[in-house]
Amino acid sequence: MLAAGEAGQEPAAPCCPEGGDRVKNAEEKSDMSIAALVGSDQLTQDGDDDELLLSVSAFIEKEVGSDLKSLKKLGKLIEKMTEDKIKLEEQVLTISSEIPKRIQSALKDAEESKQVLNQFLEQEAPLFSSITSHLLTAQPWMDDLGAMITQIEEIEQHLTYLKWVSQIEELSDNIQQYLMTNNVPEAASILVTMTELDIKLQESSCTHLLSFLEFSRGLVMLILEKLASDIPCLLYDDNLFCHLVDEVLLFERELHSVHGYPSTFASCMHILSEETCFQRWLTVERKFALQKMDSMLSSEAVWVSQYKDITDVDEMKVPDCAEVFMTLLLVITDRYKNLPTAPRKLQFLELQKDLVDDFRIRLTQVMKEETRAPLDFRYCAILNAVNYISTVLADWADNVLQQAALEVFAENNALSKLQLGQLASMESSVFDDMINLLERLKLDMLTRQVDHVFREVKDAAKLYKKERWLSLPSQCEQAVMSLSSSACPLLLTLRDRLLQLEQQLCFSLFRVFWQMLVEKLDMYIYQEIILANHFNEGGAAQLQFDMTRNLFPLFSHYCKRPENYFKHVKEACIILNLNIGSALLLKDVLQSASEHLSATAALNEVGIYKLAQQDVEILLNLRTNWPNTGK
Repeated sequence: MLAAGEAGQEPAAPCCPEGGDRVKNAEEKSDMSIAALVGSDQLTQDGDDDELLLSVSAFIEKEVGSDLKSLKKLGKLIEKMTEDKIKLEEQVLTISSEIPKRIQSALKDAEESKQVLNQFLEQEAPLFSSITSHLLTAQPWMDDLGAMITQIEEIEQHLTYLKWVSQIEELSDNIQQYLMTNNVPEAASILVTMTELDIKLQESSCTHLLSFLEFSRGLVMLILEKLASDIPCLLYDDNLFCHLVDEVLLFERELHSVHGYPSTFASCMHILSEETCFQRWLTVERKFALQKMDSMLSSEAVWVSQYKDITDVDEMKVPDCAEVFMTLLLVITDRYKNLPTAPRKLQFLELQKDLVDDFRIRLTQVMKEETRAPLDFRYCAILNAVNYISTVLADWADNVLQQAALEVFAENNALSKLQLGQLASMESSVFDDMINLLERLKLDMLTRQVDHVFREVKDAAKLYKKERWLSLPSQCEQAVMSLSSSACPLLLTLRDRLLQLEQQLCFSLFRVFWQMLVEKLDMYIYQEIILANHFNEGGAAQLQFDMTRNLFPLFSHYCKRPENYFKHVKEACIILNLNIGSALLLKDVLQSASEHLSATAALNEVGIYKLAQQDVEILLNLRTNWPNTGK
């Protein structure tokens, strides 16, 4: 606490003597209180004394501070602290007198607990020994009793199982008796009871009982009898017979997939497989399929793909007619795949092959109507349809079709072992004959398109063919090389037709188209333009510029190295544009080469791999820029 008059503080105002005495008395009482508080702890260590003094100083500093007027609080503060001290001393004395009693009571309780625990430990050892001995003695009895309980439970389950089976058999016998007496209402009533019984058993864990039921076979036998009596009345009503077949197929599918009916049991497919009914089924399937094809091809919309606006889905540009037709074939396959015998399946397979051939003939007829315009939309749609059907048939590796054909061909020895092996390994397809016919039609249609475009290109190339290759200025005489004006019609026609067919044909067909076209175009330019003219230095440079900078890039969108498809033109340009020295050296090597290998090496060195030696010699003779050697 800072006293008045210390450095940095103004001196306190003068006060009266009485006030000074009061202050002095208060300070003396404060010192006495501090001595009383601290004096009782003089026997503690020096460190504790320092901490206590610091705490007291901080307390006084907090309560009084540097204001002298606050000293008047010291009296009340001392009195309060004295009272607290007395209370604390009383509490300490009270606690000090009670603690020994509590400790003594706790020790007594602990001793008693220890004695009880020792008694329990002494009793535990003989008791544990007695229990262990008893368990060992009783274990054989427990094992025997457990085995007997298990046997009793199994016997009870068997009895319950047999009761259910007996009840089912009893109901089945009752149904049979009522049917023998033509009492159909009673038979139906008992059938309802049996159905309710079946519903109750669905929650049973007895899998064999659930797949009993004889119940399914009994129901199927009733259905077979009903079908046998109804089918003769429906054979010659196509709509009713077709509806009957649909219902039977749905029933068969549910019976096998949902109820697990064994395929070895008699089923409705056996009724449909009988000769009269089966032949009628084939006839109806053929009739409705042909009707579907007729109505399908009579619409103009069938040549448009329903996915035409979705590029990712419409990669093959399949017209609706082709997609609907292939769906029709898949539906037919799904309808007959559960037939019980392979020969019947094979008869349906022959029906499908007939339908494919019929559809091919119809497409051919429509195509012939469009042959005058082989680049039009409908012609391209027909070509896409043929390609799609051929591709799908080639990809079909349906085990139902292949296995049926294998079984029948193996039984009848209709194929050699090699052919059977190819069929079994999917190297050949049961539709190979149809695929070959479709591929032939596809190639014929592509050839018509290529020929049509090639004729247009040849007509556009007439001016280019008559270009004055012998008198064109050399490259050094021109500021910038530019495309020959006579080549513009050729390139424009080619570009327009490529863009048109790229949009209308699927990717695989268009690839075949442009490769076929490039092959013809390469030979045409080589034979009709290059070999038919002579070239000075400027003419050779102009030809190379037109080919490498204008013609070849037209196909760069379809392949990385389009020049590799124009091998004759590319290598002819190389020969015509060799510098004079290299051309003379190559000419001498070819004329003096005694062996074919040395000539081939010389040609390969300048980048010639396709053209023969004689062709290169002809091309060298088409050059007019030879130096005058005096010979």
